[in-house]
Amino acid sequence: MRFIVSCLFVCFFCSLSCNEIRDTDEYHAENWNKRRLDFNPTDSLEYGKTYLSIYSQIYSMSQHKTHNLTAMASMRNTSDTDTIFILSAKYYDAHGKLIRTYFDKPIYLAPMETTEAIIEEIDVAGGTGSNFIFEWKKDKNTPEPLFEGIMNSTLGQQGLSFTTIGKRIK
Repeated sequence: MRFIVSCLFVCFFCSLSCNEIRDTDEYHAENWNKRRLDFNPTDSLEYGKTYLSIYSQIYSMSQHKTHNLTAMASMRNTSDTDTIFILSAKYYDAHGKLIRTYFDKPIYLAPMETTEAIIEEIDVAGGTGSNFIFEWKKDKNTPEPLFEGIMNSTLGQQGLSFTTIGKRIK
């Protein structure tokens, strides 16, 4: 009888320790909705556009073999006093074809706030030369937002990671 009770006790606590796996698209859709604005930011704000290179795949050993990566496009408000507005985040493949738009209405980032767009390791639609275009607005005396790409992969006991930094193009 003690054995049965002990087994049930262990099974009960093991089931409590299991984490529910969330769909990542659902998480990010919810995230964008929390940041969404129902109005257009005023015209008195400064407009900018930033290019960010992202690698969902890199070449390995030769041009015929690629290695998949998880990629994160980090959007950061570098101001400690002002909110900034991200108007759009568009993800393109290596041939310049639009893959997806992450939100269809402007979102805000509070002072010092960060949010991310995640490209999962199994999502190779972007290929070896994928990229983002971000459009944003800010007050004239507010620092520009920072856009960074963080790519990584762990396979067995080896890991690979590197970063890219956005370049303002407008």
